[in-house]
Amino acid sequence: MMHGREKSDSAIVAMKPANKAGQPAAEQAERRVEAEGNMAESRTRRTPSRESVLQGLDRVRQAAKAKKKERFTALLHHVSVDLLKEAYSWLKRDAAPGVDGVTWQDYEQNREANLVDLHARIHRGTYRALPSRRKYIAKPDGRQRPLGIAALEDKIVQRALVEVLNAIYEEDFLGFSYGFRPERGQHDALDALAAAITRRKVNWILDADIRSFFDRLSQDWLVRFVEHRVGDPRVIRLIRKWLKAGVMEDGAITPTEAGTPQGAVASPLLANVYLHYVFDLWADRWRHHHAPGSVIFVRYADDIVCGFEHEADAQRFHAALQQRTEQFALSLHPDKTRLIEFGRFAAENRARRGLGKPETFNFLGFTHICGRSRKGLFQLKRKSRRDRMRAKLRAIKEELRRRMHEPIPQQGQWLCQVVRGYFAYHAVPTNVASLSAFRHHVVDLWRRSLKRRSQKDHTTWDRLARLAADFLPAPRILHPWPDARFAVTHPRWEPNA
Repeated sequence: MMHGREKSDSAIVAMKPANKAGQPAAEQAERRVEAEGNMAESRTRRTPSRESVLQGLDRVRQAAKAKKKERFTALLHHVSVDLLKEAYSWLKRDAAPGVDGVTWQDYEQNREANLVDLHARIHRGTYRALPSRRKYIAKPDGRQRPLGIAALEDKIVQRALVEVLNAIYEEDFLGFSYGFRPERGQHDALDALAAAITRRKVNWILDADIRSFFDRLSQDWLVRFVEHRVGDPRVIRLIRKWLKAGVMEDGAITPTEAGTPQGAVASPLLANVYLHYVFDLWADRWRHHHAPGSVIFVRYADDIVCGFEHEADAQRFHAALQQRTEQFALSLHPDKTRLIEFGRFAAENRARRGLGKPETFNFLGFTHICGRSRKGLFQLKRKSRRDRMRAKLRAIKEELRRRMHEPIPQQGQWLCQVVRGYFAYHAVPTNVASLSAFRHHVVDLWRRSLKRRSQKDHTTWDRLARLAADFLPAPRILHPWPDARFAVTHPRWEPNA
């Protein structure tokens, strides 16, 4: 059942058409809003139970598409035993356990009975979320990133409910939002940004960084945002339970009054919902009503890049964005948020004013550079971030020390997997020099590791070159040019393209 409801918060705006008739309503860097399906549809064999799960969610999706401003007052019945089974199968088998110590293999021993019991507790209201287990991982800058590892049953319930909520929100999210969404990935966002800078009138880039977003977002605002579309109180209670479950560290439980745990299954969707109302709808309305020039946005989770035709628009938007984030318990990082001159004509304009080369900015692991092609035309160049590459090489060095006395073929097979994985993400056009440098450093680390095995070791570069040729892939570009792939994924003849 659904019934209408007016939005109470005047800051939350609905989508409105662009002012300028005769022009596309969205820039070329946006993807169409319509979702093509759930990201896990192709991973699991189609069974009768799975068909019924997908059919039920498809009805939710159609209703969400037809009625953009109405609330869903009955959703929890979609969290069935069949959907819980699917959610359990989607979890990683080797994931670290939560505070209860239960692993995927432990749960598998009595899976059917466990899931039936979990389903009953969810619908009786007796399900209780456990605190997340705190774990820290190293960041490239040397700091520690806190993660929250949820208990296995919490992961199952979150994964199932995320599948239900995705059916609603994939019809609401805007085209320039790419993070943690079905059928979208980091390279889709990178392609969209490259196509926008190359094709649109982009002369200024605002690289916006929200300070500690996952730790600082307001839980009260998040629940209010979810309630714009979800009127089922049982679903709201589940979300509140996860937010208030707390964190266990060194045996002590700390309550969580703000933020959502990084690493939790539901956190990416909840973060997208938060920024959909705080940034996406507001920014889309701002560019249609307050910017005389061209404006583009690309957002991947809390990483936001904005492009502007006019510097005045960029400065006004920067000031407005600072005020907007402060209204919702967030803030822009003063050192990491930068407005720079960047685009097809940035180098010429700066040279005319007696300034140096355009500054660069980072997005999703790549440094973006204003460059030139062999014909002297503007070319957006993307290079792997040096700090990220150094961090990866340090991790490889530590692992090689642990594997120092393994047989050389075994080391070579492991290094092959590492290099292939790095190339799979970083092998984009204009980045072959970084790929070659990464491979060279990996070979050098391998040589040093082998020489440490014995004082009499005489491993030479010639021998390492032969080993590298046998085990390590050669650097080559694996991804197509952004414009080419963008044209395939965003055909011009599609609606809303």
